[in-house]
Amino acid sequence: MSAPGTAHRNHCPHCLTSLHVDHRIPGDRQAGCRGRMAALSVTVRQDGEWLIIHHCQSCGGLSANRIAGDDNALALLRIAIRPLSDSRLPVSALLAL
Repeated sequence: MSAPGTAHRNHCPHCLTSLHVDHRIPGDRQAGCRGRMAALSVTVRQDGEWLIIHHCQSCGGLSANRIAGDDNALALLRIAIRPLSDSRLPVSALLAL
């Protein structure tokens, strides 16, 4: 049995790193860059689905990719809470939301 979202995944389920292969449409494989994309952050859609924000280390491009059911939960949580470790961020303001 495969986990949801694994059929068309473009990132490593362990470290969440990806390759810059898509240009405008997910799955188009039209990007000429082919650079390494680091998992920068996460965002959550209104329906609760998580997306990984990737940053290309070669060209600087950004992309959002859906998480998969077997992605490393600890790695996802680490990037989700990363902003809380930034001393410039007023954590009290976030807690008030």
